[in-house]
Amino acid sequence: MLQFRPRGDDRIGIGFTASRRIGNAVARNRARRRLKEVARLHLPAHGLAGFDHVLVARKAALDRPFAELVADFVDACAKARRAAAPGRGS
Repeated sequence: MLQFRPRGDDRIGIGFTASRRIGNAVARNRARRRLKEVARLHLPAHGLAGFDHVLVARKAALDRPFAELVADFVDACAKARRAAAPGRGS
């Protein structure tokens, strides 16, 4: 899941979270590491300048193929871009 919010400048902010529902600390850390790698590789190209992004880990992030995680992230960024378009409000 991707959440976003305007930040007031032209930088791209990023944060990660994984609740206990994901599993134990090892599982939560693994999910966060996978999301961090997706963001490291694809946020510069697909993220919204001037917005903070928060990636919320779900259980599926633990064993979902990496290519599908990337596709999900790119789709979520595209939806966020449409929602943040002028005239739509966010």
